[in-house]
This record gives sequence, C-alpha cells and structure tokens, in this order.
Amino acid sequence: MDLARLAAHHGVATSYHPSAGVSVQVPERTVVTVLGLLGVDAATPQAVRDALARAEREAAQRLLPTTLVHWEGAAPPAALAALPPGTRILLDPEEGEAAAWETGPGGPLPVGGLPLGVHRITVTHPDGRTGGATLIVAPDRAPAAPERAHGLLVQLYSLLSENSWGMGDLGDLAHLAGWAGRTHGAGFIQVNPLHAAVPGTPTDPSPYRPSSRRFPDPVHLRIADLPEYAACPDREALDALAVRGAELNRRVLEKDALIDRDAVWALKRSALELLYAVPRNPDREADLARFAAEGGTALARHTAWCALAERHGPDPAAWPEGAEPDPADLAFHRWLAWLTDAQLTAAQRGAREAGMAVGIVHDLAVGVHPLGADVRAAGDTYAVDACVGAPPDAFNARGQDWGLPPWRPDRLAASGYAPLRDLLRGVFRYAGALRIDHVMGLFRLWWIPRDTPPAEGTYVSYDGEAMLAVLVLEAHRAGALVIGEDLGTVEPGVREALARRGVLGTSVLWFERDWAGGGAPLPPERWRADCLATATTHDLPPSAAKLAGSHVELRDRLGLLTRPAALERAEDAADTEEWLAVLDRLGLDTKGEEAAVRALYGFLLRTPARLVGVWLPDAVGDRRPQNLPGTWDQYPNWRLPVADAAGRPLTLERLIASPRANALLSAVRGAGHPRTAPPGARTV
Repeated sequence: MDLARLAAHHGVATSYHPSAGVSVQVPERTVVTVLGLLGVDAATPQAVRDALARAEREAAQRLLPTTLVHWEGAAPPAALAALPPGTRILLDPEEGEAAAWETGPGGPLPVGGLPLGVHRITVTHPDGRTGGATLIVAPDRAPAAPERAHGLLVQLYSLLSENSWGMGDLGDLAHLAGWAGRTHGAGFIQVNPLHAAVPGTPTDPSPYRPSSRRFPDPVHLRIADLPEYAACPDREALDALAVRGAELNRRVLEKDALIDRDAVWALKRSALELLYAVPRNPDREADLARFAAEGGTALARHTAWCALAERHGPDPAAWPEGAEPDPADLAFHRWLAWLTDAQLTAAQRGAREAGMAVGIVHDLAVGVHPLGADVRAAGDTYAVDACVGAPPDAFNARGQDWGLPPWRPDRLAASGYAPLRDLLRGVFRYAGALRIDHVMGLFRLWWIPRDTPPAEGTYVSYDGEAMLAVLVLEAHRAGALVIGEDLGTVEPGVREALARRGVLGTSVLWFERDWAGGGAPLPPERWRADCLATATTHDLPPSAAKLAGSHVELRDRLGLLTRPAALERAEDAADTEEWLAVLDRLGLDTKGEEAAVRALYGFLLRTPARLVGVWLPDAVGDRRPQNLPGTWDQYPNWRLPVADAAGRPLTLERLIASPRANALLSAVRGAGHPRTAPPGARTV
C-alpha cells in the first residue's frame, strides 16, 4: 500500500487498464526500478516509508504546484485564487521587467492581463513561507485548421526526381508542393521526420529514431540549389560527384537497388566540403552569423556532437578522454545546419506561394536515439536507463520497445519545460503544421526499464496540461496547425483535452468503426470533424495492397503471422468487403482497383474531416508498405522508392505525368470543396 501511494505521488502506475473492465497489475520490481530512475529510493520497505513521508510532507508545505497553467480568457489557476490576502507575488516574465503584487480581498494576481509566455512566479505567504512555480500563459486554442483542405502524405526519401542524388531531397519536396498546390489545389504536404540521424555504417534508416529532433539532417539538402554551387572553382570534382549521384539514382530507379542513405551522404558530404571553401558574400555571411546567434547553446551543443561523432563514432563511451571538437569542424557543421534550415524555410515559403493554405506538415518523432546529440546535450533530462514503448495489445502480444529514452517529467517541470519549448520553436521555424507522433505521450508514456521485457513496463504520467499549454503557445507564435497522431490505446479524456485546445486528431479509414454499437464501419457523417482523415499510413499497407489482400501474403511469406494464414486471409477479406459494401451503398464506384482507391478517398471527402490526406503511393498504385512493423532485416523498411502498380520505381517527373495520379487528385479536388460539420458531428 505504501509503495502504491509513493508511486502515485510521482506519477508511476502500479496498474493499468488496456480495455474496459480489464486491469493489469504492474510487477512490483518495475515500480521500484522506475521510481529509482526518478531519483526516489524504494528498494526496501523502510526506504518506501521514508520517501513517502518526505513526499507527503513536501506536498503539505508547498504553497504552489511546480507548474501553473492559465488559458487565455479563463479564470485564474485555482492555486493562485486560493492564496490568502496579504500574499506577496513576484512575477518574472519571459520577456520584460519583473513586477510585484500583493493579494487583497479582491483576489490574487491579475493573470488576465499577463502576456502569453512561460513566466516564473514567486509567492511569499503572510506567515513568511515562500514558494515558486512556472506559470504558462497560453492561448485558448491552437491556430484553427481550414474548413476543408486536402493534401499529400509522403516519405520524402522515397520521392526521387531526375535531379536527386539517390534519395528524395528538399528540392524534390519544393517541386512536389508546387505541382500539388498549383495543379490540384492541395493545401498541404505531410512528410516523414527530417530529424538529424545518428551517423554510422549503416545508418539506422528509420526517421523515427533520430539523433536530434531539434535539428534537421543535411542529407536532405539539394546540393545544386545552394548559391555556392555555381561559384565552385573545383568544377571538375563537383561534376564528378554529380555524376556519381546520378548513378545512385539509376541504381534505385532502374536496377531495383534500395535507397542507400550512407552512400548518398558520402557524396553530399564531399560536395559540401568543396562548397564550404567558396567565399560567401556579405549578406550570406551576415545571415549565417544571425543563425548561429539565434541557435545559441542548443546549436553549439548539437554541432559539437556532430563534429565529435563524425570523427570518433556515435558512442561517446568510445571517444578519447576529454575529447574536444576541432573549431573548424564546429564551423562546418554550423554551416550545414544553416543551409538545411534555409532550404526547409524555402520549401515552406514555396508551398504557400503555390497556394497551399497550410504548406509543409512536419512530423515530430516521439523520441531520440540514446546515443544521439539530444541525449548528449541534456542527458539529465532523460531517463537513460529506460526506453519508451507500448504495452501488449492485440497486434503485439509481447509489447513494444522503441529504444527511445523518455524525458523525466520531474526534470521537465523543474526546467519550466525548456527542452520542449526549444524543440518546438526549432521545428516550427519552417512548418505550416506539425504532426506529433504518439501525441498521447504528452500525458503519459510506457516506460521499460533496462533489461526488462516490454510487457513488464509501466505508465509514467506527465503534466499533460502543461505540456499541451506549451505546445499550443508555440504553435500560436508560429501560426502553425497541430495534428496529433492519436491511434491505438488512448487514455480516457486525452482526445477530449486535445480537441478542446484545437489539436487535430488522426483518423484512418480501416480503423473507424462503431465500436460502441456493434463494430460496423462508421458512416461518414459520424466521423469527427477536427482531424486529418486518410486511408492509410506509412505503417500500414497501401490501399491497393489492402484491397487485394497482398499485405497478408507478404506477412505470411516473412513468417510474421501469429494465426493460421487462411484465417488471416478470410478475416481481412471480410473486412475489406464490408467497407466496399459501404462505398457501394454511397454510390461510389468500386469496380476495379483504381476506381476502388478513388472511392476510399471519396468516402473520406464525405466526412466532416477538416484535412484529408492522400498517401502518395496510393496515387500510383504502389503496393509496398514503407515500413512493416515487427521486422528489422526481413524487410527493407524506410528504403523503398515510390513505385507504380507493377512495382517499377517512379521518378517525381513520371509521377506528376501519371494519368492515374492526376485522375485521383483531380477527383479529390473536385469532391473536396469546403464543407462545415453536420449538426451533431463529433469533434473528438
């Protein structure tokens, strides 16, 4: 009992509820270990009693909670309203000069007049006790989504053009956005995370396990678009690298080679060394200096890690004792970060100029690699002896370990959520919207201590209101939308809290059923309005594969099925037929694969969803998933180019000219006129 009370004080679950009426007890050793990771000794009964007494004593003496949230237009936080008359309050705002008040009979601090931001507040009780808190003043809601917009969802590396060097780049993104916006009225392009990767041979191809979420990866640069390219004096060497880049393209597009990120970066790294030697004009030199100044300590730490990891390998344990980065290496990596930021900003600007209401939707991974730059820069903020994952469910009976160390909620709160604020500001610099992978992680995460099976982890809670307030605040400052990936197990109340603050959800057609009323496909008018609706995602089979059942055959060939293949085929076919029957009843043409794919998106356009996303491979009939969960080397995850229905890789130029792609996108545009949610439509 004492252990459960102690765990509750620190947000550590001793049991959880995977479904209604089902409770699972967390192993006691897991609870003890996780408490230890939070700096709480619970190794013995006496240690538990001592820690519990200390926690309860501190709670009783605390004048204010660690963090207060004030939503613009709402009543003051209850803890402030409860302060007695005569309490002195000192406010240290995020910007501007400090101010002091004294509470009186009329109430406490006039928070309604405070500027938006993350402030520090200190109070002195009439009896002399003092206390402090972080005060987050946030807008009531994040920026609103358009009444209706459609767009494309694409894994950028998979989109090779005739000008790529072996993988899709930021030049290709700008080209795609210009075509989709001008020709098909698209309002957005959503891409995979473009975060900086951990170097190595081979580099982990997953964009969801990066070195840093704060800084993008220069592997995405379009080399020929850099201003220094035309002025490079060593033209022969640069041209030779371009020829080799074209050969990488040919291997992928014509010889069935996989996308080789390491080979791409080796060529680009060599080319960038040549361009770095080109003198910069005064305007560019001044812009680089401004970028470095704005980047501050975060940029300095990131470039230091990049320089050391490139020279000594990514594992700091293998670095020479006292290793320091060479100043020349630091300057080079700072320059790379500046170039990448500039091309990302140009891509967003170009998307808006092409008529897009939103522009580029960037994807924020749920965490970072344990050996990466972010952990190195702020290791005390992470629980490095744990990983984030997921508990057992119907698809993963053993649970999942994602290999990503979680942020410590106590350290986040103590810092005034500075790591989260800095991260969001960095990504919002060049985003029209931000997709938050596993957005439920703002409220709780499944922690798995080192050497513990994923199924024996536990949930650790975060201050969800504070995390959400920071997200809404930074989105407001950037004028950007927020989309939460809220698929899977979601804690009760989370979707409602997100929707209340203007964070859109994610709805995937095949998962939208009336689970409370028998499980039939959910009619379009009953879908929630505040969401991004799509037919599939990078972790699911493309629509053509789902319609044909070929994804079941693929998993069977790879030995991934946990039930008889015949049973899997039958259940999958029944699921597909049930949805096709719904489309038929709505008068949507499902005769033939191409028509059926159009019908799926036609259905989505009949929902009140504000955003409708077309998975780009669906536009050309590609049947290969970009990622097959549960595989490592059995399947080429994150390394496949977009291909046509026959599996032939397509260049961006051929995709743009594809009759099938243009037919689908024209149909989506024609059916996707703005519409308001019907009366009674769900918002969550």
